[in-house]
Amino acid sequence: MVTKRLLLLLKPFRVSAPPSHTHPPILHFLDSRHKVHHDSVNFCQEILQKKSVQWKAVQCNSLSQPINDVDLVVTVGGDGTLLQASHLMDDKIPVLGVNSDPTSIDEVERFSSEFDATRSTGHLCAASVENFEQVLDGILEGQIVPSHLTRIMISINTLHLSTYALNDILVAHPCPASLSRFSFRITKDVQPCSPLVNCRSSGLRVSTAAGSTAAMHSAGGFPMPILSQDLQYMVREPISPGSVSDFMHGLIKHDQAIRTTWCSKRGVIYIDGSHVNHTIQDGDIIEMSSKAPSLRVFLPHHLL
Repeated sequence: MVTKRLLLLLKPFRVSAPPSHTHPPILHFLDSRHKVHHDSVNFCQEILQKKSVQWKAVQCNSLSQPINDVDLVVTVGGDGTLLQASHLMDDKIPVLGVNSDPTSIDEVERFSSEFDATRSTGHLCAASVENFEQVLDGILEGQIVPSHLTRIMISINTLHLSTYALNDILVAHPCPASLSRFSFRITKDVQPCSPLVNCRSSGLRVSTAAGSTAAMHSAGGFPMPILSQDLQYMVREPISPGSVSDFMHGLIKHDQAIRTTWCSKRGVIYIDGSHVNHTIQDGDIIEMSSKAPSLRVFLPHHLL
């Protein structure tokens, strides 16, 4: 792969100061995080200046249009930065994630009795400052190739949304204390593959293989092979599922879809967290499947 045009997408730097009453060790930790991220950004830019590539750096929050006219996207931040970039990308341009502030297990244990010292997980990030140049050279020389990660296509009343989910989707009432009423069934080529399941619960979560180790796993789901094209679904906190309890959690095969009818006055579809969302109302039909264009990602070796 001969890369000539590269877009460096940066996690925003901290713009607001913490409250004045913040505990001093926490202040020091936050300052350290800011400095480590800043130093990582500078390091990546210094490496790029040595390479025969055209590149520009852009704050991730400043982008709102689809990413085009580049050969490679490099995100510097964590999984959140890569997820944000993925919402503006199709299946033509590959992306490399650089974890700018990796978590230190020793640091987490040292401060465990005072505060949570977890930094960035970077589950999908194949590089950090420790190996960025080595990984980048491998990509530029064609020795490292991207993997295709499945994403979720969403439609509301047959209209496809322009944003694809790389991790997961949550369909729920906007108030976490309110009941979510909906029905769903698994379909294949519009034909039903499961009975109609009527639910009263806290909502419905659907995840990709990449997202199966995140909220889905925390809720009791199972990790999936990273390159699987299947999806996993789970009804959150179902109320008296009774005879349909076996359908509260399962797989949606790559050639299937989950078709949901929303039966509450208000609802929201959350895509990869809370920042991207769409409102729904009583009677809306939501369909989710793995028919979205995949995302080409350079993955860490341990995930393959």
